[in-house]
Amino acid sequence: MSLLSQSTIAKKVSFSGVGIHTGRYVHVNILPASPNSGIIFKRTDLKQNNIVIPNFANVSEATLCTTVSNQFGVKVSTIEHLMAAFFGLGVDNAIVELDGQELPILDGSAKDFVKILKDTGLKISDVPIKLIKIDKNIEIVEGNKSISLDKSNTTLEIEFEINYENQIINHQNNKVNVFEDNLEDIYNSRTFCLFEDIEKLKKLGLGKGGSLNNAIVVKEDKILNPSGLRNEKEFVNHKILDCMGDLYLVGYRLIGSLRCRNGGHSLTNQLLRKVFSDNKNYSLLEIKGKNLPHTLINNHHNLKSIA
Repeated sequence: MSLLSQSTIAKKVSFSGVGIHTGRYVHVNILPASPNSGIIFKRTDLKQNNIVIPNFANVSEATLCTTVSNQFGVKVSTIEHLMAAFFGLGVDNAIVELDGQELPILDGSAKDFVKILKDTGLKISDVPIKLIKIDKNIEIVEGNKSISLDKSNTTLEIEFEINYENQIINHQNNKVNVFEDNLEDIYNSRTFCLFEDIEKLKKLGLGKGGSLNNAIVVKEDKILNPSGLRNEKEFVNHKILDCMGDLYLVGYRLIGSLRCRNGGHSLTNQLLRKVFSDNKNYSLLEIKGKNLPHTLINNHHNLKSIA
């Protein structure tokens, strides 16, 4: 993501699949969009009031997935993996059409979304990107869960820790630099659940489209998926993937340092709401010029404040 101009996809791309929670088959089109339009969801199964903006303030549900709604109650759910792919590949603007409420889960990771977007290619505009730079440390602690977002000079870092009583998942920790690291393991990491939680999900009306083809299922000391894990930190890496997608609900690329322990969609959303409740916590910056050396991220000769 060294290019500092806004981008969209080069041409329309289409794919289909089953929603992991609704179990319903959904067809999706992603279309190019003009600069400064952001990411837009459009429910093509509805004739009116069908535009939903993926913004942290529009998150209406955050149980096991991220759901955004508009003022008319129209929802789009399980958006986090596609949003993470947009974020990681630097897609600033796109229209996502879908003929149902829930985006397809595909293989349970962002791998297929990333491949689709890479194969389609990006179209770079002459309009500069905007950045949100965190200026103050904000933290939320809830029992054994915690999340914080602090300032960073140059990049977006995500450090995530999970702790499970299950002996397979157990304790995992990983840290990534979103703008500089190879994110292949993050993109490839699938959603997961404990075997004993499957009945609970069904009673909640969730997980209707779940299978070993789109989720890792752990039963006591065994992984039920025949092919096993894709990488040794796949559990925590999937949490980082989810976190990336949820962070992109700020609408811009983010400069900051996030740390999370045992969190998830809900805690990340609470954090964003707290950060943006006070404009002293952040700055909205517009890039001027073609290149931005890391040493200049704090040098406002190349940054124009628009907030």
